[in-house]
Amino acid sequence: MQLLVYILIYPLLRFISILPFSVLYLISDLVYFWLYRVFGYRKKVVRANLELVFPDKSKGELRRIEKAFYWHMCDIFLEMIKTISISVPEIQKRYVFTNVEELLQFEERKQSVMLMLPHYANWEWVFSLNTKVSSAAFGIYQPLTNKYFDRLVRSLRAKWGTTLISTKQIWDIATTNNEEGKQAIYGIISDQSPMVQKAHYWAPFMGITVPMHTGAEYLCKKFNLPVLYLKVEKVKRGYYQGTFTVLAEDPDAHPDYEITDAFFKEVENSISEAPEYYFWTHKRWKHRNRKPKEQAMVRAE
Repeated sequence: MQLLVYILIYPLLRFISILPFSVLYLISDLVYFWLYRVFGYRKKVVRANLELVFPDKSKGELRRIEKAFYWHMCDIFLEMIKTISISVPEIQKRYVFTNVEELLQFEERKQSVMLMLPHYANWEWVFSLNTKVSSAAFGIYQPLTNKYFDRLVRSLRAKWGTTLISTKQIWDIATTNNEEGKQAIYGIISDQSPMVQKAHYWAPFMGITVPMHTGAEYLCKKFNLPVLYLKVEKVKRGYYQGTFTVLAEDPDAHPDYEITDAFFKEVENSISEAPEYYFWTHKRWKHRNRKPKEQAMVRAE
């Protein structure tokens, strides 16, 4: 069944990917109408999230953000499909890194790094960063249930030189790279909710105490990886810019969870500036009413 679904859908995705951007965004507008106006895809979740984190905003303001979010989400979906056929010059024109030298300084020092970012603006085209660097790139992700679409996603990332690895693989791969002296950039999206039973740390996110992913910070400290945050901004439709901020050059010099807190502070700043570009369909605050566990980071010797 998985193969049948892939065989039926992939040709359509391929066809859409070769369309010019002007036509692509007309399709996005149609998808927005059906997704938001007709089906109301996850509208209850989006509305509940917005009302929860923005209690002081009027209903009119919240609806404006809600509609703008759905419009942007549809753009992201179509831009993801466009990745199948987009050229290097085209993506470099549409996705600009304003201060890549902040990242390149660590390459010059022969250091591997951790790059953290949230589900904000366009995180799919971040992989074009590989056209600017020489380090091996690894994207940490959750494999898709459909193995054929999972293979497609991995091939799209490989187009820019990124190897996707699961959370279960990261430890062994980072250890091997470290032992062999192989420079690497490990990219991770760390803003979503972890499994509550495995949460070691709870802290405020948009003013609401929730469990936090601490795996990225743990890896940084274990392998002595400088940590950078990538702030992505939507300049206009189909155009983005990414700006690097160094969160920690020496991770072990920071108390536990300080790096995690710094990451979420940056995410909050982006959301406050333009909330419509955050991915509100996730149930990020679903565990807010659970009693926090003892906050202690478990470290392997």
